[in-house]
Parts: sequence; C-alpha cells; structure tokens
Amino acid sequence: MTVRTAAASHVGRIRANNQDSGYAGTHLFVVADGMGGHAGGDVASALAIQAIAQTDARFDTAEEARDALEQALLTANGELAETVFEHPELTGMGTTVSGLVRVGERMALAHIGDSRVYLLRDGEFTQITKDHTFVQRLVDSGRITPEEAAVHPRRSVLMRVLGDVDISPEIDTDVLETMPGDRWLLCSDGLSGYVDDERIAEILTENADAEAAVDALIQASLDNGAPDNVTVLVVGVDDDESSGISSPIMVGSAAKPLSFRPVEEKRASKSLPQLLLHPLKPTPDPEDEHFEPESEGFLQELIAEDRRRKNRRRATWSVGLVLIISLIAAALTAGYQWTQTRFFVGEVDGRVAIFQGVQQNAGPIPLSSVYQETGIDLMALTPFSRNAVEQTISAVDLVDALAIIERLRREAER
Repeated sequence: MTVRTAAASHVGRIRANNQDSGYAGTHLFVVADGMGGHAGGDVASALAIQAIAQTDARFDTAEEARDALEQALLTANGELAETVFEHPELTGMGTTVSGLVRVGERMALAHIGDSRVYLLRDGEFTQITKDHTFVQRLVDSGRITPEEAAVHPRRSVLMRVLGDVDISPEIDTDVLETMPGDRWLLCSDGLSGYVDDERIAEILTENADAEAAVDALIQASLDNGAPDNVTVLVVGVDDDESSGISSPIMVGSAAKPLSFRPVEEKRASKSLPQLLLHPLKPTPDPEDEHFEPESEGFLQELIAEDRRRKNRRRATWSVGLVLIISLIAAALTAGYQWTQTRFFVGEVDGRVAIFQGVQQNAGPIPLSSVYQETGIDLMALTPFSRNAVEQTISAVDLVDALAIIERLRREAER
C-alpha cells in the first residue's frame, strides 16, 4: 500500500550533530530547526517538538486547533527560556517551528522562523509560509529579488524564533482549506535552501509514496552539498481524517535522549565533487544562522550594507568592462597595423595600382587603400595578366609589389 505520510531527518554533509527535529502524528505535523550551534540548537528543537507534540489530538474546529497550536508554541518558548536559565551555557539557543493540525477538510497552521510549509494541489506547488528573515523583508520591500535573497550573505539572519530572546514572540497562524489529493510538505531550510521549488515539486509529483518522496527530497539536498541538517515531512490528505500513521514518528534530535552537554563540532571535509556542485545557495558555515531582534536599525544597516555591496559590484563590473573594451581596442589596433604591412596589386579605373593592406574588409570598413598608381593601362596587358590583376595579385612586401609592377610594365610595352 502507498504510504500517505512520512518523515525523516539527515545530519547533512557538514555538521556533526542534528539540530533539526520533526514530528508526524495522527493530526499534528511539525518541523523545527534549532539554532545556537553546538551549544544548544539540538536541545532547542527537541524541547520544542516534545512540547508541541501534546497538541496531537482531535479538535472540534480548525480555529480551536489553530489557537491550541499557537499556545503550544508559546509554551515551548517558555520552556526554552527556563532551560536557558537552568543551563546558562545554552544562552542564545532557539528554534524555528512550522506546524499543521488537520481538522477534517481544514488545516490549522502556526509558523515562526524560516522552516517552510508547501502545498502541492493538482500539479500546482505553492509556498504557504513566509520566512521570518531580514532578507525576506528586503524582498518584500522590492530592494532585492528572491533569486538574490537565495545567495545573500545575510540570508540566515532570523527576525523571529522560539527561545530565550523574546517572552512573547509573534507567531504566524492561519486556517487553510484542504482536500483529498493534497500533499503538504514541511521542511527545514536544509531542503528549501539547496533544492529549488521546481525540483521539489517534480520529486513530489514523481513519488506517490510518501516515504519514497521524503527519501528522494533528502537525497536531492545531499546531492547539492547539503551542509545543513535536512528534515522533511510529507503529508498526504485522504478522505480518512487520520494521517495513516499507526504510531507517531519523531525524527532528528527529538528522537534521541535529551543531552545538555555541548557537542564538539567536527566538520566533514568536502570532497572535490561537492566543491564543484552549484546548489541554490553557497555552502555556509553551520553557525551562520542566528537571531537578530526585529529592529529598524538592523534593517537599515542591512540596506546600507547591500548598497555598499552593489556599489562595489558596479565598480568591479565597470573596471572589468573598461579592461575588456581596452583589450578589444588594442587587439583591433594591432590587427589593423598588421594589415598595413601587407601589399597587393590590383586595378583602379582601368589602370594597375599598388594597394597597401589586405583584400578583405571588416564589415563596412575597408582594410586597404591605394598606395601607388602606376599608369599602366589594364587593356595593354595579356588576357591572363589582366585577369590576374583584376583578381588582385598578393605580394610578400612592398619590394615584391614593385617587382610585380615592373614585370607588368615590360609586358605592357611589348
């Protein structure tokens, strides 16, 4: 039988520990991406998932499920703050969370951070959530394009997360319609950052079995370098309100015993094939992802930084363009000067003449000119010589051209 719902998590090719966590249950589906490096990203995502998993229950309405899911995220936020108070070495840890609760033909959603929820319906693939990152703010304001955001050096700076940074973080919530045949995808940015939406949609379409789809999506991320952890949940919607899972699935850090001891980060060395790959965004250091308070000051700093970067890029392109034009001009000048060392014999107004240059033209530009008119009448030559002059006679140099003229002159006088 085709599996409707599946979940899996992979540490990726660079990290030593998995800071992602995921949960797929009867009604609840959620993914979390921890931040804080080896000091607590795995703890943050695991604690959040374990707290939010209590929401895997039947609700009377989708609105009730939405409110419960939002409250579960806030409860998890409080637990993370308490954990940091008890373990100061975990200060700064946090996690993104994106979750769904199915209630009949509706989905309740709660989201914070840059993990994502997608929907595939009748061949149309749509991103449901919006990233809570500063580069997304730049995209929304029209300052950069989504393609520029994918490779922006500050793409991993988060504006909103669960953790010890905000007592009451703002959480996006919504209630969405769903129907049989829909496929929902929840993933950390280990997938969305390295595999483009078109390829993700292709994999979901090609693999009707959820387990096969999850495996193929993770493999696609690994094939593109996948320096970050990768967590993927695929949820298929059928007439049955359940997910089709016999028992809840926990993946990533949430599936392991919780440990507050820091993990020594041992990065795997990248092989040559990995270095030659071109993922959606360049391979970052795993610690690059971090939280910055949502402030106008930091946004303005980011805008100013972008402006400086664009000015440097523009200056680099300008210098490069000037160099290219200079090289082309130098090559053309050298080429033209070479042509002026060549000579040939031809005719002008029925008379023999010596030309300086070559017989060809560079488009509308002639590469030869009359060097000397000899006064030899073309009709005084034999038919063979006359035809040769009309077709032009190449000379090695000026001395050779003068010798050819002397032979033709003697021929004309006979």
